[in-house]
Amino acid sequence: MKRTALAASTLSLLSLAALTGCGDDGTDADPRSTAASSPKASKAPKAAEDPTPAERLAKALVTDADVPGYHVEKPDAAYALATSQKGLTTDEAACAPLAYALNALPLGDPETWLDRTAQQDTGAADGMVTHITLATYAEGAAATAMKELAEAANTCGSGFTAKGKVAGKESSQPYTSVTTEKAPAGGDESYATAVTWTYEGYPQTVRTRTFRFGDTIANYCTVWTGFALNAQPGKAKVPVKVVTAQNAKLG
Repeated sequence: MKRTALAASTLSLLSLAALTGCGDDGTDADPRSTAASSPKASKAPKAAEDPTPAERLAKALVTDADVPGYHVEKPDAAYALATSQKGLTTDEAACAPLAYALNALPLGDPETWLDRTAQQDTGAADGMVTHITLATYAEGAAATAMKELAEAANTCGSGFTAKGKVAGKESSQPYTSVTTEKAPAGGDESYATAVTWTYEGYPQTVRTRTFRFGDTIANYCTVWTGFALNAQPGKAKVPVKVVTAQNAKLG
């Protein structure tokens, strides 16, 4: 890749309808009641609307306060390989779910989703940048998305290439191998991968950790940014502290 912000591009790389209550307008009171017939009769307060899926998801997202020592922020779309599933293609169609996981996009067919980046504060930074992608689904669709991710990882072991376009600029990212790692504990099910690629002749590894909590999926994708500063081999490690904090808010 020829992009100066290769670390970000590698990461980026790497609704149930709101239920509303019917307010009580007083007409179900006994018509013989003086209070009901009086124009000054008080009405029962209208039930508050339930939060939308997007509101629930935003509330469940970790903040700096949840992960001491880390800074959580919105990613810069300018460095993304793609900002939507539609904008990302793969040379092997079966590999698309894995490409989504590696590029901070939601799996499957979500109702709503959002993403953030998390990295250690300046001074203690280890060079690891982690994308957190949260998505909610209709009943059963999250489990289907997890199955599709597993199938993609099993099918695309020899690698694949992802291509995208942002603001009219096309980019591509070749991945040279895909390995399934031991699934971490957490959620109703989980999945883990290690995906390799090459930068100036040196092997690099980006890792994903994906968890399903009912109809919500949390995907973490971590890349080590040191490769962009000094050409050398590198292996990303998904920060346990970030995963633990985010999963605690979902489970």
